[in-house]
Amino acid sequence: MRYIKFILVSLLLNLYSVTFASTVEKNTILYSLKDSTELFFDIYSHGNNTFETQPCIIFVFGGGFKEGTRDDSLYTNYFHYFAQKGFKVVSIDYRLGMKNQKAPSLFNNKPIQQAISLAVSDLYSATKFIIDNSEELNIDTNKIIISGSSAGAITVLQADYEKRNNMPSANLLSKDFQYAGVLSFAGSIFSTQGTPKYKVAPAPTLFFHGSADKLVPYNKIRFFSKGMFGSKPLAKQFKKNKYPYAFYTMKDIGHEVSEYPMNDFLIEIDNFIQRFIIEKNQWLLDTTLKDMDRYSNKSDTPKSYFD
Repeated sequence: MRYIKFILVSLLLNLYSVTFASTVEKNTILYSLKDSTELFFDIYSHGNNTFETQPCIIFVFGGGFKEGTRDDSLYTNYFHYFAQKGFKVVSIDYRLGMKNQKAPSLFNNKPIQQAISLAVSDLYSATKFIIDNSEELNIDTNKIIISGSSAGAITVLQADYEKRNNMPSANLLSKDFQYAGVLSFAGSIFSTQGTPKYKVAPAPTLFFHGSADKLVPYNKIRFFSKGMFGSKPLAKQFKKNKYPYAFYTMKDIGHEVSEYPMNDFLIEIDNFIQRFIIEKNQWLLDTTLKDMDRYSNKSDTPKSYFD
């Protein structure tokens, strides 16, 4: 009898788990039309969280600004996890400015600079749409977090940087609005003024980056004041100025850090959001992790990725 009861309880728990997971709903919305390109986003929400306004995570996919999709299965677990945690998760389209372009370099940087600018512009447009329709979407506009992988991580870091520095690109958004947080999976910032500096303190930022990443620099690629500044110099700047951040260096790992933390480090990401963004703890966290079970003998380079 005890065994039968155990089986029944297990079945009920499994049924509850399946029902809980199945209540994540996905809806697709057209948010902008640019250069004759329709831009959509998918919004993921949990069926039980419909009464109070919810925090929002806007996600920007990766793919070198030349490929990728907003609904790639790589990100599904990430979207569902945070939808079940009570967030509206919005995964956006953006224009791919590096399609049919040669590999970027310090001396061929105009295409990548333009591609970043297009992606940031589209992220701002999606943000404005969400703010303008926040009542219908049930979103708390004071808790909009931006998150991205690879090219998407570059986009979200760049977007917060340009917004905090009141650059003309950010004029679409109200001066009173700022992103509540940034989640970057192997990102960097393009700067023509040396190491990026902030006129207004940046949003609390979570950096994940592999120290062996050669596609999006972990450190920096610089020629005089122009270059790409990766997570290491950005975190150093945050630490120097006491801007709250958490930096996970994945030692000897390449560009795959742009993807796997969104499955393997969900608890750490969740904790960052709760402690740094919701609770507003003024913490500076540097963590170096050497995973003895994960090996990375090489990383894509811009040349190998674009050729």
